[in-house]
Amino acid sequence: MTDPGSNLPVVRLRPKAEARAIRHGFPWVYADELVTDRRTKALAPGALAVLEDAERRPLGLVTVNTQSRIIARMLDRDPGARIDGAWLAARLARALALRARLYDAPFYRLVHAEADGLPGVVIDRFGAAAVVQPNAAWAEAHLDLLVEALVAVTGCGAVVKNGSGRARVLEGLAEETAVLRGALAGPVEVPMNGARYLADLTGGQKTGLFYDQRPNHAFAVRLAGGGAVLDVFSHVGGFALAALAGGAESALAVDSSDPALAQAAEGARAGGVAGRFATRRGDAFEVMGALAGEGARFDLVVCDPPAFAPNRGALDAGLRAYERVARLAAPLVAPGGYLGLCSCSHAADLAAFRAACGRGIGRAGRAAQLLHTGFAGPDHPQLPQLAESGYLKALFFRLDG
Repeated sequence: MTDPGSNLPVVRLRPKAEARAIRHGFPWVYADELVTDRRTKALAPGALAVLEDAERRPLGLVTVNTQSRIIARMLDRDPGARIDGAWLAARLARALALRARLYDAPFYRLVHAEADGLPGVVIDRFGAAAVVQPNAAWAEAHLDLLVEALVAVTGCGAVVKNGSGRARVLEGLAEETAVLRGALAGPVEVPMNGARYLADLTGGQKTGLFYDQRPNHAFAVRLAGGGAVLDVFSHVGGFALAALAGGAESALAVDSSDPALAQAAEGARAGGVAGRFATRRGDAFEVMGALAGEGARFDLVVCDPPAFAPNRGALDAGLRAYERVARLAAPLVAPGGYLGLCSCSHAADLAAFRAACGRGIGRAGRAAQLLHTGFAGPDHPQLPQLAESGYLKALFFRLDG
């Protein structure tokens, strides 16, 4: 099927598919909602098509990947839109205008996928460098154009492709990390919340640094002044270095990755706080148990683990893991001290995560006040119709007893 006006193939929703959700802003079509006839199945991953409802009324321009459970992603509500360099530059310029208003230095998430109108695309900016995650087949197919537009809009001299992670696997895409433009002399120093972080753009996790926790780091700083801090699942020292920059007496970072802890130590040196910073490598659960056995106590403990519930099938096991984190972390908090617990699992909503944390704290024999609930920073905007775009939760408690 083709639309003679656009020469693009046409794909159509099944009669019982919910077209209303698409019209009201939901950006995805699942595989069981689309008519997958021979012509649709023949479309190359990432192909463009006009989406129609079951009554043949156009809904917009989509990208199709029959290898993915998300078989179609909305690119433009205008079915006649042309996806070219100018279209990409306009989306990037819109995203840049928001970040330029929010931040006084070019260190932020520049593009947050569907919420910024570029489905499956994540771009983090590190000054004159940018890291692109093309996590959808259409973005992989248009990567050269995307990079050209990115350089033109931002002036970035170095662009890295980070083609790794579960999202690409689900799209049927190969894993690949490469420097696409310019060169990098080494890790990039990133100023944030008064601290200095070292981001490895080619060998670190995700894009090298987690900007989403910026406001939660800032809240933790308010609790850490003059105290001892434990940062579990610390990566490159996110909470620990911010706390030290804000006046904490000491900080211990725990992670299973030697390279991440080395980057954290470099960040401590860059920020002039190395004398108050220490690291401990090991499995976080085992280290927390060992610290409890040693009688260690901290004024602030923060745990920011990886996604224990990356999908609904893993939800029950994930919630048990979050409960276990809380149960092991709570005994390490000094009386009257503070506990921060984080989740980046979109499948575990706020209510379920909060309940799991409460059970864990209670099982540890501690009483708690919930002081603050934090989310990702505004450089990670949410698409109101897509719950998955609001994945990060951070709970801060005061513990008694």
